[in-house]
Amino acid sequence: MARMFDACSCGVPHAQGFDCTDAAPRDGTGDLGRAVNEAALRAAFPEANTRRALLSAFGAGTVLAALEGVLPLGNAREAMAQPAGPVERPNLKIGFIPITCATPIIMADPMGFYRRHGLNVEVIRTAGWAVIRDRSIAREYDAAHMLAPMPIAMSLGIGVAQPIPFAVAAIENINGQAITLANKHRERRNPRDWRGFRFAVPFDFSIHNYLLRAYVAEAGLDPDRDIQIRAVPPPEMVANLRADNIDGFLGPDPFNQRAVFDGVGFIHLLTRELWDGHPCCAFAVPRSLITDTPNTYAALLRAIVEATAYSDNPANRREVAAAIAGPNYLNQPQTVVEQVLTGTFANGLGQVQRVPNRIGFDPFPWHSMAIWILTQMRRWNQLQREVDWRAVAEQTFLALDAGRAMRDLGMPVPGSPLRNETILGRTFDPTQPDAYLASQGVRRS
Repeated sequence: MARMFDACSCGVPHAQGFDCTDAAPRDGTGDLGRAVNEAALRAAFPEANTRRALLSAFGAGTVLAALEGVLPLGNAREAMAQPAGPVERPNLKIGFIPITCATPIIMADPMGFYRRHGLNVEVIRTAGWAVIRDRSIAREYDAAHMLAPMPIAMSLGIGVAQPIPFAVAAIENINGQAITLANKHRERRNPRDWRGFRFAVPFDFSIHNYLLRAYVAEAGLDPDRDIQIRAVPPPEMVANLRADNIDGFLGPDPFNQRAVFDGVGFIHLLTRELWDGHPCCAFAVPRSLITDTPNTYAALLRAIVEATAYSDNPANRREVAAAIAGPNYLNQPQTVVEQVLTGTFANGLGQVQRVPNRIGFDPFPWHSMAIWILTQMRRWNQLQREVDWRAVAEQTFLALDAGRAMRDLGMPVPGSPLRNETILGRTFDPTQPDAYLASQGVRRS
């Protein structure tokens, strides 16, 4: 029987009769801990109306605190978080787009990280983000490389027929993107002069789209009226630049570097100049993977986090580049991939730049990242209703789960999933998203 879902006031669908807006502790609890909370509330108060009345009157935090005195919820959450036995499904399929943002997901195959955790994973090259999304929804993929905003949009029912509960189990990469322009625009470096330009971004629900919009809006242009923005699969961006179908793109590597390598474009700026430490891609999972096969999920997350940490070490970057450059993965010249991963690269303007943190790999899914993404969805009218910013962030960015895997591997874990971000020279306070959104000049909502 199909499981029924109710609309929660956080904006994300949950099991029928359950509203979790205030149920998740504000410490980044992931779906494993939330499942215990939900089960406890259902066991104690079987009637949906009774549960709603109690949650409305007292808040789930108070109700759960009362239950904590008679039920060992903390122990149950911890038990659910740890694998209780062998993985339930060792054979898995993970879809990926051939870009350097997917480095941990890709290199974990040839370098043995999946096998180390008892998994037999097939990583599958995929043509574009819409295909990744559709195959993930159809469960042709067990997990997927996705743009960080995609699980948020899917969970809220934006761009899909109905809400599909997906989550970011780990961030794959930070930074690692650029604005690349056609060579004919070498003298038009000021975005105020870009009126009429045609730009490509990888997908409507992408950091690329939101950063490009914010960048040109800051320069006084309306991204919906003064320029054109179209979604183009990353592997097709350089060809479109060469054919003069676009004037530039804000896209992932290695295609910024490939445009330089092919002599058809130059790197205008790295996106770390707009938001240093910004997320790009994520390791995304359906919530059913967590609830139905928790040992498999835990093993997969540990493999991804371990691969991410290995990829982030500068001493390993050339080895990783060699592992992922081949035809089964990125299918790019190794020198192009090395320039991206090492941060020593030609920019297409006759200069060699040395930017060691051109791309980084940090698995922690900060809730502040998710909240900024939500403000941009509202700003550009993709999200057309009010939601509880923080609750959606907690539901879709599983900071506690990633943090536990990081801690198990000896990695430092932030004390809070919220932090202030500096974006285009301005401070974004994730506790004040409404004020931030109101301060934005050009907007659609």
